[in-house]
Amino acid sequence: MNSELDIIDNLVELERFLLSVEDGSLGLNNVEGVGLATNNADGRHFVAVFDKSQKLLFSKWVTKEVFESGKDMVRNG
Repeated sequence: MNSELDIIDNLVELERFLLSVEDGSLGLNNVEGVGLATNNADGRHFVAVFDKSQKLLFSKWVTKEVFESGKDMVRNG
């Protein structure tokens, strides 16, 4: 996971993150999808970038509010 201090805490930041994944500015290869998920160990939420095998390529913590209100943004791109 990214830095513990680097948490997406609003929808503008989430949109900025999604656009950076889409335009390739994060330098990730073979990106096939993005989703919101919950860490089973501690219940924290994160946005995840996956390859075609559903392997996690990159992730970033999000607040509970972003997790709840950003679902449509992540789902619909």
